Amino acid sequence: MQLSRLTDLGLRAMMRLAVGSAERERVTTRLIARQVRASERSVARVIAQLSDLGLVAPQRGRAGGLRLTGTGREATVGWIARRLDGAFDTAECAGDRLCARGGPCHLRTALDEAREVFYRELDRYRIGDLVHRHIEIVPQPTSREIS
Repeated sequence: MQLSRLTDLGLRAMMRLAVGSAERERVTTRLIARQVRASERSVARVIAQLSDLGLVAPQRGRAGGLRLTGTGREATVGWIARRLDGAFDTAECAGDRLCARGGPCHLRTALDEAREVFYRELDRYRIGDLVHRHIEIVPQPTSREIS
């Protein structure tokens, strides 16, 4: 199973916000975009979705930025991934439950079950757990990017 680009970006943004909260740091969309090597527009889009889910709250004003809400700190990675990934087909079938070859699609059923197992495994972790385990959230620059 693989997370969508949007979900991966959302989880990395949440982890960055968790680190910022722990260090009482002002975290902005621009800062997250730079650190996770994504466009500011993409980060803003995922932050808007996280905000709609009640996981992230903007702080307005001169010292503004973004912060995790209590719900954001307690949400499991699986719960977040399910919401950001939304409903998608795991098999590139025609969208209905009947296979083009006739009858129910057994491949889609197997893939849907595997996806749910994947999410349940992610339910074992909260964003704060990942941050406290010092999992690297920001890609390290390559030697070419440094020079």
